[in-house]
Amino acid sequence: MTDNLSTAVQHAEHAEQAEGAEHGVGEGRVAVVSGGSRGLGRVLVERLLADGWRVATFSRSSSAFIAETSAAHPGSFHWEAVDLGDPATARTFVRNVFRTFGRLDLLVNNAGLVREELLFTMPPKAIETQITANLVAPIMLTQACARLMTRQGGGSIVNISSINAVRGYRGVSVYAATKAGLDGFTRSLARELGENGIRVNSVVPGYFDSAMTAEMPAAHRVRIERRTPLGRLASADDIADAVLYLSSPRAQFVTGQSLVIDGGLTC
Repeated sequence: MTDNLSTAVQHAEHAEQAEGAEHGVGEGRVAVVSGGSRGLGRVLVERLLADGWRVATFSRSSSAFIAETSAAHPGSFHWEAVDLGDPATARTFVRNVFRTFGRLDLLVNNAGLVREELLFTMPPKAIETQITANLVAPIMLTQACARLMTRQGGGSIVNISSINAVRGYRGVSVYAATKAGLDGFTRSLARELGENGIRVNSVVPGYFDSAMTAEMPAAHRVRIERRTPLGRLASADDIADAVLYLSSPRAQFVTGQSLVIDGGLTC
Protein backbone atom coordinates (compact mmCIF):
# COMPACT_ATOMS: atom_id res chain seq x y z
CA MET A 1 0.00 0.00 0.00
CA THR A 2 2.81 2.38 0.89
CA ASP A 3 4.63 1.65 -2.38
CA ASN A 4 1.49 2.31 -4.41
CA LEU A 5 0.81 5.58 -2.60
CA SER A 6 4.40 6.72 -2.95
CA THR A 7 4.33 5.95 -6.68
CA ALA A 8 1.11 7.89 -7.14
CA VAL A 9 2.51 10.87 -5.25
CA GLN A 10 5.71 10.84 -7.27
CA HIS A 11 3.75 10.94 -10.53
CA ALA A 12 1.35 13.62 -9.29
CA GLU A 13 4.11 15.93 -8.05
CA HIS A 14 6.94 15.12 -10.49
CA ALA A 15 6.84 18.51 -12.22
CA GLU A 16 6.96 20.36 -8.91
CA GLN A 17 9.92 18.30 -7.73
CA ALA A 18 11.91 19.13 -10.85
CA GLU A 19 11.10 22.81 -10.59
CA GLY A 20 12.17 22.92 -6.95
CA ALA A 21 15.51 21.33 -7.84
CA GLU A 22 16.04 23.90 -10.59
CA HIS A 23 15.62 26.71 -8.08
CA GLY A 24 18.41 25.26 -5.92
CA VAL A 25 16.46 25.53 -2.68
CA GLY A 26 18.32 24.64 0.49
CA GLU A 27 17.74 22.32 3.43
CA GLY A 28 16.17 23.07 6.80
CA ARG A 29 12.86 22.67 8.58
CA VAL A 30 9.91 24.24 6.78
CA ALA A 31 6.50 24.96 8.31
CA VAL A 32 3.22 26.04 6.76
CA VAL A 33 0.89 27.93 9.12
CA SER A 34 -2.48 28.91 7.72
CA GLY A 35 -3.88 32.23 8.87
CA GLY A 36 -0.55 33.58 10.13
CA SER A 37 -1.22 37.30 9.97
CA ARG A 38 -2.76 37.69 13.43
CA GLY A 39 -3.79 35.96 16.63
CA LEU A 40 -2.52 32.46 17.31
CA GLY A 41 -1.22 32.15 13.75
CA ARG A 42 0.98 35.20 14.19
CA VAL A 43 2.38 33.85 17.48
CA LEU A 44 3.18 30.54 15.79
CA VAL A 45 4.92 32.27 12.89
CA GLU A 46 7.03 34.35 15.28
CA ARG A 47 8.01 31.43 17.47
CA LEU A 48 8.82 29.08 14.61
CA LEU A 49 11.03 31.71 12.96
CA ALA A 50 12.77 32.34 16.28
CA ASP A 51 13.39 28.60 16.56
CA GLY A 52 15.14 28.49 13.18
CA TRP A 53 12.29 27.25 10.98
CA ARG A 54 11.52 28.62 7.55
CA VAL A 55 7.87 29.56 7.56
CA ALA A 56 5.20 30.01 4.91
CA THR A 57 1.79 31.42 5.70
CA PHE A 58 -1.26 32.91 4.06
CA SER A 59 -4.18 35.17 4.88
CA ARG A 60 -6.80 37.02 2.90
CA SER A 61 -4.82 40.25 3.00
CA SER A 62 -1.45 41.52 4.11
CA SER A 63 -0.81 43.47 7.30
CA ALA A 64 1.91 45.47 8.99
CA PHE A 65 3.07 42.27 10.67
CA ILE A 66 3.42 40.48 7.32
CA ALA A 67 5.35 43.38 5.81
CA GLU A 68 7.68 43.67 8.80
CA THR A 69 8.32 39.93 8.95
CA SER A 70 9.00 39.73 5.22
CA ALA A 71 11.58 42.50 5.56
CA ALA A 72 13.18 40.97 8.66
CA HIS A 73 13.34 37.40 7.32
CA PRO A 74 13.70 37.67 3.52
CA GLY A 75 15.16 34.20 3.11
CA SER A 76 13.01 32.29 5.56
CA PHE A 77 9.50 33.77 5.37
CA HIS A 78 6.95 33.41 2.58
CA TRP A 79 3.44 34.91 2.47
CA GLU A 80 0.63 34.79 -0.06
CA ALA A 81 -2.92 36.08 -0.20
CA VAL A 82 -5.29 33.09 -0.10
CA ASP A 83 -9.05 33.05 0.41
CA LEU A 84 -10.37 30.05 2.35
CA GLY A 85 -13.58 30.42 0.37
CA ASP A 86 -11.70 28.92 -2.58
CA PRO A 87 -10.02 25.77 -1.18
CA ALA A 88 -8.59 24.82 -4.59
CA THR A 89 -6.05 27.61 -4.16
CA ALA A 90 -4.41 25.52 -1.44
CA ARG A 91 -2.65 23.40 -4.05
CA THR A 92 -1.21 26.48 -5.74
CA PHE A 93 -0.02 27.86 -2.41
CA VAL A 94 1.71 24.59 -1.45
CA ARG A 95 3.29 24.38 -4.89
CA ASN A 96 4.73 27.87 -4.42
CA VAL A 97 6.02 26.98 -0.95
CA PHE A 98 7.84 24.00 -2.44
CA ARG A 99 9.30 26.17 -5.20
CA THR A 100 10.56 28.58 -2.55
CA PHE A 101 11.85 26.21 0.15
CA GLY A 102 12.14 22.78 -1.49
CA ARG A 103 10.52 20.76 1.30
CA LEU A 104 7.79 20.75 3.95
CA ASP A 105 8.03 19.36 7.49
CA LEU A 106 5.08 20.84 9.39
CA LEU A 107 1.55 21.96 8.58
CA VAL A 108 -0.54 23.83 11.16
CA ASN A 109 -4.17 24.18 10.08
CA ASN A 110 -4.90 27.31 12.08
CA ALA A 111 -7.04 29.52 9.83
CA GLY A 112 -10.79 29.51 10.27
CA LEU A 113 -13.81 31.61 11.09
CA VAL A 114 -16.74 31.58 13.47
CA ARG A 115 -20.15 33.20 13.22
CA GLU A 116 -22.19 33.17 16.41
CA GLU A 117 -25.86 32.83 15.52
CA LEU A 118 -28.71 30.44 16.20
CA LEU A 119 -29.14 27.84 13.48
CA PHE A 120 -32.81 28.87 13.04
CA THR A 121 -31.76 32.26 11.68
CA MET A 122 -28.42 31.55 10.05
CA PRO A 123 -28.49 32.07 6.26
CA PRO A 124 -27.56 29.00 4.16
CA LYS A 125 -24.63 30.91 2.66
CA ALA A 126 -23.19 31.56 6.13
CA ILE A 127 -23.45 27.85 6.94
CA GLU A 128 -21.69 26.94 3.72
CA THR A 129 -18.99 29.55 4.28
CA GLN A 130 -18.07 28.20 7.71
CA ILE A 131 -17.99 24.59 6.51
CA THR A 132 -15.81 25.53 3.56
CA ALA A 133 -13.36 27.64 5.57
CA ASN A 134 -13.11 25.42 8.65
CA LEU A 135 -13.28 21.93 7.19
CA VAL A 136 -13.06 21.72 3.39
CA ALA A 137 -10.14 24.14 3.08
CA PRO A 138 -8.00 22.43 5.77
CA ILE A 139 -8.64 19.05 4.17
CA MET A 140 -7.56 20.33 0.75
CA LEU A 141 -4.49 22.01 2.22
CA THR A 142 -3.60 18.85 4.14
CA GLN A 143 -3.90 16.70 1.04
CA ALA A 144 -1.43 18.88 -0.86
CA CYS A 145 1.03 19.03 2.06
CA ALA A 146 0.79 15.31 2.88
CA ARG A 147 1.82 14.43 -0.67
CA LEU A 148 5.06 16.37 -0.24
CA MET A 149 5.67 14.91 3.22
CA THR A 150 5.14 11.38 1.92
CA ARG A 151 7.74 11.88 -0.77
CA GLN A 152 10.20 13.18 1.86
CA GLY A 153 9.54 10.29 4.21
CA GLY A 154 7.71 12.07 7.02
CA GLY A 155 6.34 15.17 8.64
CA SER A 156 3.84 16.48 11.16
CA ILE A 157 0.33 17.89 10.81
CA VAL A 158 -1.38 19.79 13.65
CA ASN A 159 -5.02 20.79 13.32
CA ILE A 160 -6.36 23.59 15.50
CA SER A 161 -9.76 22.50 16.78
CA SER A 162 -11.88 23.95 19.61
CA ILE A 163 -13.56 22.88 22.83
CA ASN A 164 -16.78 23.54 20.93
CA ALA A 165 -16.08 20.13 19.39
CA VAL A 166 -16.02 18.60 22.88
CA ARG A 167 -18.83 20.42 24.66
CA GLY A 168 -21.91 22.10 23.20
CA TYR A 169 -22.38 25.87 23.35
CA ARG A 170 -25.38 27.89 22.24
CA GLY A 171 -25.07 29.79 18.96
CA VAL A 172 -22.06 27.99 17.52
CA SER A 173 -23.55 24.72 16.26
CA VAL A 174 -22.16 25.02 12.74
CA TYR A 175 -18.72 26.04 13.98
CA ALA A 176 -18.78 23.14 16.46
CA ALA A 177 -19.70 20.73 13.66
CA THR A 178 -16.72 21.83 11.57
CA LYS A 179 -14.29 21.47 14.48
CA ALA A 180 -15.67 18.04 15.42
CA GLY A 181 -15.18 17.08 11.79
CA LEU A 182 -11.59 18.27 11.95
CA ASP A 183 -10.95 16.07 15.01
CA GLY A 184 -12.43 13.06 13.21
CA PHE A 185 -10.27 13.87 10.21
CA THR A 186 -7.24 13.92 12.53
CA ARG A 187 -7.87 10.43 13.91
CA SER A 188 -8.56 8.75 10.58
CA LEU A 189 -5.73 10.49 8.77
CA ALA A 190 -3.28 9.47 11.48
CA ARG A 191 -4.06 5.84 10.59
CA GLU A 192 -3.67 6.53 6.88
CA LEU A 193 -0.39 8.40 7.08
CA GLY A 194 1.41 6.72 9.96
CA GLU A 195 3.10 4.20 7.69
CA ASN A 196 4.47 7.14 5.69
CA GLY A 197 6.14 8.68 8.74
CA ILE A 198 3.56 11.46 9.07
CA ARG A 199 2.03 12.23 12.47
CA VAL A 200 -1.39 13.92 12.66
CA ASN A 201 -2.74 15.50 15.85
CA SER A 202 -5.24 18.12 17.01
CA VAL A 203 -4.80 20.90 19.53
CA VAL A 204 -8.14 21.75 21.14
CA PRO A 205 -8.02 25.23 22.70
CA GLY A 206 -10.45 26.50 25.26
CA TYR A 207 -11.03 30.23 25.65
CA PHE A 208 -7.81 32.17 25.18
CA ASP A 209 -6.86 35.81 24.80
CA SER A 210 -7.70 36.77 21.24
CA ALA A 211 -9.61 39.35 19.21
CA MET A 212 -12.80 37.36 19.81
CA THR A 213 -12.46 37.18 23.59
CA ALA A 214 -11.41 40.85 23.70
CA GLU A 215 -14.93 41.71 22.51
CA MET A 216 -16.51 39.47 25.13
CA PRO A 217 -18.54 41.23 27.86
CA ALA A 218 -16.51 41.50 31.05
CA ALA A 219 -19.11 39.58 33.05
CA HIS A 220 -18.99 36.69 30.59
CA ARG A 221 -15.21 36.53 30.81
CA VAL A 222 -15.37 36.50 34.62
CA ARG A 223 -17.84 33.59 34.53
CA ILE A 224 -15.52 31.58 32.28
CA GLU A 225 -12.53 32.27 34.52
CA ARG A 226 -14.51 31.15 37.57
CA ARG A 227 -15.53 27.90 35.87
CA THR A 228 -11.93 27.21 34.83
CA PRO A 229 -9.97 25.24 37.46
CA LEU A 230 -6.79 27.18 36.71
CA GLY A 231 -8.69 30.44 37.13
CA ARG A 232 -7.82 32.27 33.92
CA LEU A 233 -8.07 32.25 30.15
CA ALA A 234 -5.18 30.80 28.22
CA SER A 235 -2.71 32.98 26.39
CA ALA A 236 -1.91 32.42 22.73
CA ASP A 237 1.51 31.22 23.88
CA ASP A 238 -0.14 28.50 25.98
CA ILE A 239 -1.75 27.16 22.80
CA ALA A 240 1.43 27.64 20.77
CA ASP A 241 3.38 25.62 23.35
CA ALA A 242 1.13 22.62 22.66
CA VAL A 243 1.51 22.98 18.89
CA LEU A 244 5.28 23.23 19.13
CA TYR A 245 5.41 20.19 21.40
CA LEU A 246 3.40 18.08 18.95
CA SER A 247 5.61 19.19 16.08
CA SER A 248 8.84 18.39 17.95
CA PRO A 249 10.90 15.20 18.31
CA ARG A 250 9.64 14.97 21.90
CA ALA A 251 6.28 13.91 20.44
CA GLN A 252 7.69 11.48 17.89
CA PHE A 253 5.41 8.66 19.12
CA VAL A 254 2.28 10.79 19.45
CA THR A 255 -0.29 10.65 16.64
CA GLY A 256 -4.06 10.58 16.26
CA GLN A 257 -4.54 12.54 19.48
CA SER A 258 -6.62 15.58 20.44
CA LEU A 259 -4.79 17.59 23.10
CA VAL A 260 -7.20 19.80 25.04
CA ILE A 261 -5.67 23.06 26.32
CA ASP A 262 -8.44 24.68 28.38
CA GLY A 263 -7.21 25.00 31.95
CA GLY A 264 -9.55 22.18 32.96
CA LEU A 265 -12.77 23.84 31.73
CA THR A 266 -14.08 20.61 30.18
CA CYS A 267 -13.11 18.34 33.09
